[in-house]
Amino acid sequence: MDISEVEIWFRNNLGDSAFYLKVFLVVFVTLLLNFIWNKLQKNLLLKLKKTKNNWDDALINSLAKPMVFLIWGAGAWVLVKYLFDYQVTQTIRDIGLVIVISWFLVRFIREAEHNIVNSNINKIGEERIDQSTIEAISKLLRVSVSITTTLVILQTLGVSISAVLAFGGIGGIAVGFAAKDLLANFFGGLMIYLDRPFSVGDWVRSSDKNIEGVVEYIGWRQTRIRTFDKRPLYVPNAIFNSITVENPSRMHNRRIYETIGIRYDDLKVMTKIVDSVKMLLLNHPEIEQNQTLMVNFNQFNNSSIDFFLYTFTKTTDWVKFHAIKQDILLKIANIIEENGAEIAYPTQRLQLEQLEQMEMLNQSENMTKAESKQ
Repeated sequence: MDISEVEIWFRNNLGDSAFYLKVFLVVFVTLLLNFIWNKLQKNLLLKLKKTKNNWDDALINSLAKPMVFLIWGAGAWVLVKYLFDYQVTQTIRDIGLVIVISWFLVRFIREAEHNIVNSNINKIGEERIDQSTIEAISKLLRVSVSITTTLVILQTLGVSISAVLAFGGIGGIAVGFAAKDLLANFFGGLMIYLDRPFSVGDWVRSSDKNIEGVVEYIGWRQTRIRTFDKRPLYVPNAIFNSITVENPSRMHNRRIYETIGIRYDDLKVMTKIVDSVKMLLLNHPEIEQNQTLMVNFNQFNNSSIDFFLYTFTKTTDWVKFHAIKQDILLKIANIIEENGAEIAYPTQRLQLEQLEQMEMLNQSENMTKAESKQ
C-alpha cells in the first residue's frame, strides 16, 4: 500500500479528522521544538556565562527570539502550505527567512555594542575607545542591515531593484532640496562622530549660541544637552558646524587667577607677603608644580596696591577645585594679617589741612578787597 492509498483510506474512514490530526501533529511538533530550544538556550547561557569570552553569550542572546519566531513561522508555513497556493507560501517563507536573519543581525550588533562598551569601562588612556564612536558604528551597521533587508524583500516580491535604485538617484536630488535641513543635521552628526569634539558625559559650552551643559545623547539629527539647571536642551547637529564649542571636561588643570589689594600704608610689607604666598603655593599638595606659578606685585591702584597669583590645580573637578581655591584664599588672608597688613577696600582720602589753608586764603583775599573799596 503506497502513500496515496493510505491517504485515500484515511479520507474514506476518518473524513476530516485526518486534517485535524495533521494540524495537531504540526502544532505539537512546533511546541516541542520551541520547548527544546528554550531549555537548550538556558543551559547554554548558564555554561557560557562561566567563560571569559562574552561573544558566545552575545550570539546565544541574539538567537533567542529570532529562533522562536523561526520555529513558529516554520510551523505556520507547513499549515498554510495545505491551504494556500504553494508559490504564495514560498514567497512568504523567503520573506520570513530574510526578516529572521536581519533581526538576528540587528540584535547581534546591539549585543556586540553592549559588550564593547562594558569592556571599555575598565580601560584607560589610548586603549579606551570613545563611546560615541562605538554608537556611531553600531548605528551605521544597523542602518546597513535595514536597507539591505528592504532591498532583498523588494526583490523577493518581484520589484526591480535597478528601477528602485534609478528612482532613488533621480528622486534623491528632489529629496535633498526638500530635506536639506535634515541632511545637514545628519552630516553634522556624522562629523561629531568622526571628529569627536565631545562625547556623552562631557561638559560643553558655546558663547556663540549660549549653550552650556552636559551631553546626554548624540543622535543623527540632534544632540541632547542637560543644562546646569537640569533643563534638557535639544541642539540640531548642523549648529555645531558653524559655532565654536569649548569642552572643559578635557582640561588638564584648572587655573586660579586672582588679584588681591592691600592698603598703601602696607607697602613696606608687600615683599614679605608676596614671598609668603609664593611659598604657600609651592608647598600646597593640590597645586600643579609643573605648570606656570606666579605671585607678583602688580600695580598701584586707586585705593590699593595689588599683587596677583597665577597657578593651576591638579584636579579638574569643579567642586574640588573651588574647595582648594577657598583654602588658598583663606590662607592668603591669614598671611596678610600676620604681617600686620589689611586687605584694601575702596576709600577716599580728604586732605583737610589743604582745605583749611584754601579757606584762609579766600578770607584774606575777601578782606583785602573790602579794605580797598573803603
